[in-house]
Amino acid sequence: MKKFLFLLSGILLSFGLTAQENTIKENDSIQIRKIFNTALVNGKAYNWLDHLSNAIGGRLSGSLNAQKAVEYTQSQLEELGLDKVWLQPVMVPKWTRGTREYAYIQTGPGSSTEVNIAALGGSIATPTGGLKKQVIEVQGLEELEECKGEIKDKIVFYNRPMDPTHIQTFKAYGSCVDQRYSGAEAAAKYGAAAVIVRSLSLKIDEHPHTGSMSYGNLPNSKRIPAAAISTKDADYLSGILKLKKDLEFYLKLSSENRGEVKSYNVIGEITGSEFPKEIMLVGGHLDSWDLGDGAHDDGAGVVQSMEVLRLLKEIDYKPKRTLRVVLFMNEENGLRGGKKYAEVAKINNENHIFALESDAGGFTPRGFSFEASDAQFAKIEGWKTLFKPYLIHYFEQGGSGADIGPLKNEHIVLAGLAPDSQRYFDIHHAATDTFEQINKRELELGAATMTSLIYLIDKYGL
Repeated sequence: MKKFLFLLSGILLSFGLTAQENTIKENDSIQIRKIFNTALVNGKAYNWLDHLSNAIGGRLSGSLNAQKAVEYTQSQLEELGLDKVWLQPVMVPKWTRGTREYAYIQTGPGSSTEVNIAALGGSIATPTGGLKKQVIEVQGLEELEECKGEIKDKIVFYNRPMDPTHIQTFKAYGSCVDQRYSGAEAAAKYGAAAVIVRSLSLKIDEHPHTGSMSYGNLPNSKRIPAAAISTKDADYLSGILKLKKDLEFYLKLSSENRGEVKSYNVIGEITGSEFPKEIMLVGGHLDSWDLGDGAHDDGAGVVQSMEVLRLLKEIDYKPKRTLRVVLFMNEENGLRGGKKYAEVAKINNENHIFALESDAGGFTPRGFSFEASDAQFAKIEGWKTLFKPYLIHYFEQGGSGADIGPLKNEHIVLAGLAPDSQRYFDIHHAATDTFEQINKRELELGAATMTSLIYLIDKYGL
């Protein structure tokens, strides 16, 4: 009889715990539904992004527009009535593009075809009159080594395309970005006159895609000009080279590196009601390239991160832990903002338990990638069912975000919002990254997705 009663009590206890767990999940489901409803009916992210993109425009580090973006986002965070809003000074590189770049392919006297190029961020200028040289085509840094004896006084043409067979397009990007970032440094060591790099895009069009590049430790006297060429013109140049190897390529750049200037990370905070020393961070980068207006990269991440704090205040949720929004400066060509924030956090002995970054565009959210221990990730995976009704349940261990990377330590969990990436590299770093490419509903869904994850981590911890 005692054994029967013991078994019965165990069954009842198990039933009670299951019922309790179902009630908790139901409460979370209701709260998340409220977050999504508020974002979709009364969202502010789209209007904020409209101003950043159309009233301010491209926000290159160290530029007047970057400073305008600092002032605008600071004022909007102050209007939200956060517990604290402040600017964190950071020194950033000031690089200017100068007048419009110009290039053409010459196959003979009086026979030339203009092509579309854009200086890579950090490139030096060509001589005042431009330069015209023969071209050698390579498929990447490894092939450059094989051709090193043929490079002197030529323009190196890096033409390795993004691999279209990768479903995750960031993998395709990662597999060939080294030719853009390190191509000039590598070619200069063999006496090249300049480099042109196939734009990192899966789309074949006439828009060159800029991006950061580095000369490494090369002295100024050894540095050479570097530019991106559109995918359509890259294909044309490659085809013509097969027919006429001695053609000449002319390019003219007027870009300039102008040292460093002061800029700022923009930070807003809601102080935790129970665990104020435990900090959760959500953020994106405020700077952008200058060809477009940086709506997807990373205006979307900026306004989505701001919206996280606004949504929680709108639904009258008071975080247990301190929640910070950080709008980082200079992700694109130096990561100075992310490094400075981590440096100050370490000096102040701050305890960051979680950081979430949105820097993959404002397209439809699919889920998140996490840098977390197996135990931490197992806990997070338990929340996937709460996101499934919104078709946002892609959770995997992997990368997170560049700006939050410097915060990495043994206990913090880092995460990145993972939107659908199929169209992202069509516009990434190009003149086509504009507000017109933004879908209001997709942007708002991303903000609600981020807010829901922040809510769960705040409620249950890690």
